[in-house]
Amino acid sequence: MPVKGRNQSAQALNVHGRLFLIDCGEGTQYRLEEERIPMMKLDSVFLSHVHGDHVFGIFGLLSTLGMKGRQTPLNIFAPANFGPILKFFLSYYGDGLAYEIRFTPLKMKAPETILETKSVAVQAFPLNHGIETFGFRFAEKEPPFNVYKDAIERHGLTLTEIGTLKRGEDVLRADGSVIPAAEVAYKPFVPRSYAYCSDTAPFPEEAAWLQGTTVLYHETTYQEAFSAQGTLRHHSTTLQAARLAADAGVQQLLIGHYSSRNADVRAYEAECRAIFPKTFATSDGDRYEI
Repeated sequence: MPVKGRNQSAQALNVHGRLFLIDCGEGTQYRLEEERIPMMKLDSVFLSHVHGDHVFGIFGLLSTLGMKGRQTPLNIFAPANFGPILKFFLSYYGDGLAYEIRFTPLKMKAPETILETKSVAVQAFPLNHGIETFGFRFAEKEPPFNVYKDAIERHGLTLTEIGTLKRGEDVLRADGSVIPAAEVAYKPFVPRSYAYCSDTAPFPEEAAWLQGTTVLYHETTYQEAFSAQGTLRHHSTTLQAARLAADAGVQQLLIGHYSSRNADVRAYEAECRAIFPKTFATSDGDRYEI
C-alpha cells in the first residue's frame, strides 16, 4: 500500500560500472532521477514477479528510455507471465522505440546462471510467494592476480611473464630459475556477492542457495507478532529473515518491504538484530558499498 515517504520496490546495483535494476515499482524513473542514477546506462532489469508494487514503474521507464534516444539493447529477466505485459506495452507504446528489448523468461526450479559478464555471474532461483517469483544472486568472479610493481622492476619481467603471473602461475626462465607467483603476485580483492529475495515466505532450500553470500537483502514484511499474516500471504517475518541470514552464513543482512501498518522501520531492525546483529533496516535513498 502507498505510504508517505516510502516508495515501491526498486534497487540499483552497480558492479564495476555495470548498472543493474532490480524490480521496478511505481515511480522508479523519478527515483532514478532524484538519486542521479543514469537510467540510460542501465544494462539489465531483473523483475522478481508481476505484483504491481514491483512492476508498475516499468512502462514509464521503458518509454522514457525511448524518448531519451536509447539505442543500446536492454535485457529484461522476469517470470514468463511478464511476457503478455511486455507485449501489451509494445503494442500500444512501442512505436518509436529505437532500442531492442531482450526479454528472457525465467522458468527454473533451482538456481541457474542467467547472465555472465567479465566480472559478474547472475543467478536466478525460485522463491515461495504463491505466484511465480524469483530471487537473484550477483556473484563477482575471481579477479586475475596483480603483480607488485617493484617485482616487475626487480626481476625485469617481460609482458609474457607478467601475463603468466597474473594467471597465478609461476614463471620458469631459460636459466632454470623460478619466480613464484605466491611471492610477486596478489589478488586485488576477495570476490563479493549480493542476493535479493523479495517477496517470499521461508522455504527449505533457501539457506543452501544463499550460502556464504556477502550481503543479503531479504523482505521482512511483518514483525513477528504478525507471523500468521506472513504465512497467509507468503511473506517473511523479521525473525524468519534473521534466522535465514544466520543459517546461510551471510556477512550482512539488509531488510525492507515493510508492511504499511508500521512506519517505524527500526522496530524491524531491532527484532532481526536479536538473532542476527549485522542487520540494517533500509530506507529510500540508502546506499551500501559491498
